Amino acid sequence: MIRSVRTRNMILMAGIIFVAFNLRPAITSVGPLIGLIRDETGISNSTAGLLTTLPLVAFALMSAFVPRIAQRLGSEWSILLGLCLLGTGIVARSAGMLPPLFMGTVLIGLGVGLCNVLLPGMVKEKFPNKVGLMTGLYTFSMGIWAGFAPGFSVPLAENMGLGWRLSLGVWVIMIVVAIVVWIPQLRVRNKKSESPPVSAPGVSVWNSPIAWQVTLFMGLQSMVYFSATTWLPEILHSQGRDIADAGWMVTVLQFSGLPANFIIPLLADRLSNQKWIAFGIGAFCFSGLLGLLAGSSMVIANISIILLGIGLGAAISHSLTLISLRARNARQAASLSGMAQCVGYLLAAVGPILIGSLYDLFHSWTIPLLFLMVITFIFTVSGMGAGRDRFVLEEKRDYQKRNATSTIA
Repeated sequence: MIRSVRTRNMILMAGIIFVAFNLRPAITSVGPLIGLIRDETGISNSTAGLLTTLPLVAFALMSAFVPRIAQRLGSEWSILLGLCLLGTGIVARSAGMLPPLFMGTVLIGLGVGLCNVLLPGMVKEKFPNKVGLMTGLYTFSMGIWAGFAPGFSVPLAENMGLGWRLSLGVWVIMIVVAIVVWIPQLRVRNKKSESPPVSAPGVSVWNSPIAWQVTLFMGLQSMVYFSATTWLPEILHSQGRDIADAGWMVTVLQFSGLPANFIIPLLADRLSNQKWIAFGIGAFCFSGLLGLLAGSSMVIANISIILLGIGLGAAISHSLTLISLRARNARQAASLSGMAQCVGYLLAAVGPILIGSLYDLFHSWTIPLLFLMVITFIFTVSGMGAGRDRFVLEEKRDYQKRNATSTIA
């Protein structure tokens, strides 16, 4: 019996990892190809930014409905649906015409949104005593292919002669593999009666201050992340880098964050509060953006990219860990995940388009980078608030308990 449970957990772990492999490549592969897409289609920089922004809007819109979809279909079937939407979007985007390009991009966002929201709740439910380990594993897995994708984009398009369409389309192969690995989970259906909510009936996570701090941290760090992965090749190209080399620097950015992807959730899970983790994340991101702003040498730019990569790698894994740590049970984790990713990705969606628009307006990357530094300061403050040892919907009760304990002492 123990061996059977262990085997099921190992198969589930493999499924989660392969799903995570597919949650970023369809998006991060676009940045290095934006120049090719823009030149061939004749769109502006701000319109090109939609190719990264539309998935984020779709994430946000889908996130609001994910809990209902999961209640009806079960989390396992909902994740399969997400993978199918993601694969369909990748194929449609590669058709070569503008309408399918943007429609496919929306489908990609819907598919990723489904999986994004469900994974934290699934980790909380299936691995309640290993939240840090499992969050670290799947964010690390997400980061690996998020890093490979931009580096391969230009070589696939130019060196192998696939063009930007097929370069974006090859990622459907990984979707097929993930579906095959996930199929064993379809025998399981989530029980409708999960652990009972500990909050009063009718109280919404949307009324929780801690939930809003988690949401702002999630959204604003995502704004910096997606803005950086979209426009970093163009920023470096404007500083004299070859565009293919600039694409590989996005890979360096992604890979620099891989150790943090894994370590930060483990660290956060062991600490009573996570305020100083958020402070450290903000310091790394701010330093990296400041170095890019200086742009005085290739060495400084490379160091800056590594610092920014470490900060952003830590930020995404920490935001997903906070969703589990600030929730009492899987139901609360799913609700908080839906809220944080709905509002958070709406905020994030502003980033790539606004950065492109600012560049179109000022013809310089100085103002866009200064803007991202301000956003970094704000998400650091929000993250420190979200790092307090509180649970959503219970802030008042937790505060009263601590005061009572202090008075007795």
